[in-house]
Amino acid sequence: MTRLKIAIQKSGRLLDDSLALLKECDISINNGKEQLMARASNFPLETLYLRNSDIPHYVEDGVVDLAIIGKNTVIEKQVNLVELLDLGFSACRVSIAAPRSVEFTGVEWLRGKRVATSYPNTLRAFLSREGIDAEIHVISGSVEIAPGIGLSDAICDVVSSGSTLVKNGLEEVLPLFSSTALLVARPGLPVEKQELVGRLVDRVKSVLAARDNKYILLNAPGDKLDEICRLLPGMRSPTVTPLRQEGWYSLHSVVNEKHFWESIDRLKAAGAEGILVIPIEKMIM
Repeated sequence: MTRLKIAIQKSGRLLDDSLALLKECDISINNGKEQLMARASNFPLETLYLRNSDIPHYVEDGVVDLAIIGKNTVIEKQVNLVELLDLGFSACRVSIAAPRSVEFTGVEWLRGKRVATSYPNTLRAFLSREGIDAEIHVISGSVEIAPGIGLSDAICDVVSSGSTLVKNGLEEVLPLFSSTALLVARPGLPVEKQELVGRLVDRVKSVLAARDNKYILLNAPGDKLDEICRLLPGMRSPTVTPLRQEGWYSLHSVVNEKHFWESIDRLKAAGAEGILVIPIEKMIM
């Protein structure tokens, strides 16, 4: 039986969200503690729990077919992978940070400075594009302490909340790019595995779409029906059903999470009543 192999972090900030996503896709993985490989019971998928920095090469070399990995790691490892989906979670930035005590005047400030990082390829490419000559110190962990112990003048590292920077007397001064978790695949998958990947991607898309939208039900008076329908385009158009009370209608539609409260305010102002909002589990386009 043909099975897909997917790699996810065995520990780290992507692990829990990756497992939660697969669960929302109704893929049941029975993995025990410290288990490095687990097989799904209801989908042809094997999950391998690997060290984050190793994952891109496992995908590129064909050891696994797919991976959930941060965009920052893909860029740093400079591997040839196919990006299937931006999963949206584990958002962060790769940024330059400097001590709060210095006056950062822009990218030129880095000229001749020492910069500590665990992202040497990313930093080197950035400095090259900007025409800046700086000294790169490669550190595998705890990059934030480098300026404090006199190893560097600044750092280049992943920033999410920025709290770790603050604790070490640093501040984010120059974001290089934003990163989220990606679903990636190795190039040249055989046809039978491409079909399985398509099925998996469809499930993931339905979960991601559901997260971004809410199902809404409301009552509308007949003389306001056209105006309220214009506020509820939905996936194609709202569903309209007459109520037992003459002159009133029930409308069903979908509202994007990003504009949810704005939509609610406009609907209320237009005369909508009895508004109910329901989470969507899956949304198949």
